[in-house]
Amino acid sequence: MDALTPATTCFSWPPAGEPELSWPREDRLESGRPRRETWSRIEADANGARTLSSGHWRCEPGRWRIVFGPQQQEVFTVLSGRCRIHDRQGGWQEAGPGDSLHIPAGFEGSFEVLETLCKSYVILE
Repeated sequence: MDALTPATTCFSWPPAGEPELSWPREDRLESGRPRRETWSRIEADANGARTLSSGHWRCEPGRWRIVFGPQQQEVFTVLSGRCRIHDRQGGWQEAGPGDSLHIPAGFEGSFEVLETLCKSYVILE
């Protein structure tokens, strides 16, 4: 098998390097004050008007409100831990190891980390 071109990127868990640290904004917190770690691996132009981001993310338990813009959406796969995505109507979807979730453009609700979560993500904005 031939090696892929240099433009191809491979990343695995656990990620190498230091993560970017962040916490949910105070005005969006619903419970806890979870520390978030992000290892961004891809930031690329997608069809000229959009941006594709991908990498790994780890977060401690907690819950905060999320608001996606009209062009922003995310697909992620849980590597370890558990989370729930709550919509504004009171519905929710839970995911654990091996599960993938799609958060659609324009989504408003809450992201809840039930057990320290590690995920691989792709965001299109």
